[in-house]
Amino acid sequence: MLFKASLGFLALLSLALILWQWWVARRFPLHKRARAEGSQPAVTVLKPLKGSDEATEACLRSWFAQEYGGPLQLVFGVASAQDPVCAVIDKLRVEFPSVDAQLRVFGPLTGANLKASKLAQMQGLAKHDLIVVSDADVWIAPDFLKHFLPALDDPDVGLVCSLYRMGRPLTLAMHWEALAVNIDFWSQVLQARSLKPLDFALGAVMAARRSRIEEIGGFAGLANCLADDYQLGNRLARRGYRVELAAVVSECRSAPLGWRDVWKHQLRWARTIRVCQPLSYFFSILANATLWPLLWLAAAPGADCLAFLAGCLFIRIATAADLENRMTERRGWAGGALAPAKDLLQAAIWLLAFTGNRVEWRGERLRVRRGGMLER
Repeated sequence: MLFKASLGFLALLSLALILWQWWVARRFPLHKRARAEGSQPAVTVLKPLKGSDEATEACLRSWFAQEYGGPLQLVFGVASAQDPVCAVIDKLRVEFPSVDAQLRVFGPLTGANLKASKLAQMQGLAKHDLIVVSDADVWIAPDFLKHFLPALDDPDVGLVCSLYRMGRPLTLAMHWEALAVNIDFWSQVLQARSLKPLDFALGAVMAARRSRIEEIGGFAGLANCLADDYQLGNRLARRGYRVELAAVVSECRSAPLGWRDVWKHQLRWARTIRVCQPLSYFFSILANATLWPLLWLAAAPGADCLAFLAGCLFIRIATAADLENRMTERRGWAGGALAPAKDLLQAAIWLLAFTGNRVEWRGERLRVRRGGMLER
C-alpha cells in the first residue's frame, strides 16, 4: 500500500510540475520586440566552425544579413584551411562585401573542448567591446541583434543569452529532439529561473562585454570544460553579475540526422546537464507526467487510476501543444500528441545519463571528469 501511495503521490506531483512549467512559460514575453531606441553599439561576433552541411550556408547568411545600425564584425574560426566551410564563408564574403568578416585558421587546438579552444584564440581578433558567441548551426532573424543586445546596457548584467528552438526537423528522430527542445527545454529553463536567478548560460547565442569575459580568465579557462556555455554564465553569476534571457529566439538547423546521431546528441546533452547540475537533473524525472501516472496504473489498476492517467495525458498533450506553438510560432496539435511518447524515450535517456561518463562530440570521443572537465 505504501508503494502504491508513493506512486500516486509522484503522479500528482508530476502533473503539478508540468502545470507550473507551462504557467511560467506563458508569462514570459517570448518573441517580443522592444522598440529599438538610440544608437546601436559596435559588436564582434565570434563563430567557431567545423564542417558544412546543407543547412550551414543559410545559418551563416543570416549573420551576414543582419539589419544592424552599429559597426558589426564577424570572425569565423576553423582548425584547417581544407575545412569545407571555408568555401561557404568565401562565397558569403563576396555576396556581402560591405560586411566586416574575417576567416582565420587557428591551431594547434590544445584543449579537449575544440570550440572553446578556438574561441580562446579568436578572442584576440575582436575589435569591439561587445562580444557575441554563437554556435555554427544557429540561424537568426534579420532584426535579432538589435533586440538581443540592449540587456547589456544594464551594468549589473554580465551576460545575455537567447532561448532557441529546433527548426525544420527532417526525420522522425529529429522530430523527437525538436519536441524535447521546443516544448520542454525552454519552459524548464524558465521554471528554474522562477526559483532563483539564472546561474548558467545557453550556448546558441550569448553576449557579454570583453571586460567581463577577461575578468573570469577569458575563453582559455574553458578549453577543457564539457559545457563551456554553462561555465561562462556560471562564472559570471558567481562574480555577482546577472544572466539575462532575451525575448528574441534563435533557431538551430542541421542536415538530416538518424536515430543513432540524435541518440548520441541527446545522451551527451543529458550527461552534460547531469555533470553541471547533478541534483537538479536527478530530480528532473519527477516532472515526467507520462511515466508516473503509467507506473501508478500498473501498480494499482483500476478505474480511478485509469481516469487520472487519461486526464494527465490530456493536460500533457494540451500544454505541450501550446508551448510548441508559442516557441515555433505555428499552430497545431501534432507535437503535443507525440509528447507522451517523447516522455518515455526521455526517461530512458535520463537513466542512461547516470550509467557512464563518455560522450561523443563532432566525431571526438571524450571522457567527462569530476567538475565537468573533459579529456580525450
